[in-house]
Amino acid sequence: MDILIVEDSKELLQLLTDFLRAEGYTVSAADNGEKALSLYERYGARLVLLDINLPGMDGFAVCERIRAQGNTPIIMLTARVSKEDKLSGLILGADDYIEKPYDIDILLAKIKGIFKRRFAEDKLTDGDIALDLAAGTVTKSGKPLEMTSKEFELLKILIENKGQTLSKDRLFNAVWGMDSESEQQTLTVHIKWLREKTEDDPKAPKHILTVWGKGYRWE
Repeated sequence: MDILIVEDSKELLQLLTDFLRAEGYTVSAADNGEKALSLYERYGARLVLLDINLPGMDGFAVCERIRAQGNTPIIMLTARVSKEDKLSGLILGADDYIEKPYDIDILLAKIKGIFKRRFAEDKLTDGDIALDLAAGTVTKSGKPLEMTSKEFELLKILIENKGQTLSKDRLFNAVWGMDSESEQQTLTVHIKWLREKTEDDPKAPKHILTVWGKGYRWE
């Protein structure tokens, strides 16, 4: 998923969702913090647009929880404009802080800037592993590795979230989709195949690590 929008105004939430989908982004929406965290932990996101004034868990708490799980970019969109609120958001790990009402074109420019810096490169590399995102191919030390589309997507998600433990549910839903008729065991099988292709010693992996009871992590 590209963007998770967290906004308690249902009218603004729908407006932003429709606008960003029209721009070609995949979007999920939540009108409270608890739902936002549930969506994030299940599907992940490349960018979070986060309101502060939410019912129950506020945006600061959501920001802190998301930041504890990884380095996903977070833009706070809020009517709270005090210096203290801005500092709190930035200290908790927000990447930007935009005051309401905001110009939608300015917001879109900021979103495009983040995606260009973080995700628009044609190559994704880590050590001797290189992914060509446009071609959907993988090399190790310059030598091509044969990959199925699912293996490629799984490897891409793991490397994009390097150092972050991703739950089995999140990985499965991201690659196969929540409506897939496949069973989660297929994830275990694909992890095994990826290790055989990317690790020097698949039985003692140094990149794709199992975090028992939680999921997998790329190191």
